[in-house]
Amino acid sequence: MRRPWFLFSCLVFGYAFLYVPIILLMIYSFNESRLVTIWGGFSTKWYGTLLENQQMLDAARRSLEIAAISATVACVFGTIAGLVLARFGRFRGRTLFSGMVTAPLVMPEVITGLSLLLLFVAMEQLFGFPQGRGMLTITIAHITFCLAYVAVIVQSRLVSLDESIEEAAMDLGARPLTVFFWITLPIISPAVVAGWLLAFTLSLDTLVITSFVSGPGSTTLPVYIFSKVKLGVTPEINALATIIVVIVTTGVVIAGGLLVRHEKKRRRDEQLAFAAGT
Repeated sequence: MRRPWFLFSCLVFGYAFLYVPIILLMIYSFNESRLVTIWGGFSTKWYGTLLENQQMLDAARRSLEIAAISATVACVFGTIAGLVLARFGRFRGRTLFSGMVTAPLVMPEVITGLSLLLLFVAMEQLFGFPQGRGMLTITIAHITFCLAYVAVIVQSRLVSLDESIEEAAMDLGARPLTVFFWITLPIISPAVVAGWLLAFTLSLDTLVITSFVSGPGSTTLPVYIFSKVKLGVTPEINALATIIVVIVTTGVVIAGGLLVRHEKKRRRDEQLAFAAGT
């Protein structure tokens, strides 16, 4: 016998567990008190303090720049890796290649960060590049970390794709590169976009790997917040988090609206085509 109240309770508990902390964070960003756990009255002064905190704003800007570059490059190379794994069948070194691509998925971030740090130090000693640790080393590390996620997403989409569409295009004289850019890529574009968004989020959120490969003057937002936690978090960090949550929520709502509109248009076109055929 089904118990709807039990399922509903589980649903409410799950959503509450996920979103109540975020709501409390947003509420306490308007806290008058400097203590983040004690309500001292409504105030927006911490948003003004945030705009005056140039160090935090620079860290946030730097994190967004690194995340955008890392996600874009990881998306390109991850798509290529996913295409190789899904379309090239069995080839010599496939097992090694697949293992190297997916290794960051199961490798602890501490090990990944330490190995990349040792790699950068060895390269600097041998070739003089990269000089020190900064945005370049952070970006390379994030690309290495995020590429695996993009490759897995794109590969899973390509595996389920009907290859007869591509074969038909090549039978009509299209070159493989033309088939990829004009047929395959548009079909798998939702997976590519999903991979980019996931890579952007992971890069923006990565703390452990970044702490290994960053240096003076290249502090990202997670590293900055973690360093502040040791001394005590102020509500200006809540204000920054609230702004990020609002921006992300707005993007999700807009994307959802576009998807709904696209789905309605697709159904309407199918109905018109069916009516014309009958």
